[in-house]
Formats: sequence, structure tokens, C-alpha cells
Amino acid sequence: MTEVSVTKKGQITIPVTLRRKFRIEEGSKVEVAEEEGNIVIRKLPSIFDLAGSGAGKGDVEKLKRILDQMRAEDA
Repeated sequence: MTEVSVTKKGQITIPVTLRRKFRIEEGSKVEVAEEEGNIVIRKLPSIFDLAGSGAGKGDVEKLKRILDQMRAEDA
């Protein structure tokens, strides 16, 4: 576990080891949620993370929903 400080604007810096491990780069989207009294940060998949993820799995509808959500967020 790594301790980080919160700025007066409520910002934190994700440690470089975790950014590299989870491929969080400039422009990456993350989700911040509360779960069981804890703050959880999750990397949201980019279009590049999804490349090839639907091949042979037959879950095209799920992929379409994710892409629609990403498009809505970018609009």
C-alpha cells in the first residue's frame, strides 16, 4: 500500500508503479466509487483495451453497450 496526499483541490497522484501496472496514461479514464465504506478507483477500458476482446466470445451486445457508454462520455 502506498500513501498519497490530497491537494486542497481534492486531487491525488496515482503512484507510478500502479499507473504502469494498470496502464493508466494521460487521457485514461478511471471510475471512482464507494464500496463498503471505501473509495475504489478502477481503470475504465479504452477502445484499445477492448480490441479483440469480442472475438469468438459471442458477446457483441456487451461490447456495443460499452462503446455506446464511451461515446456518450466523450460527447
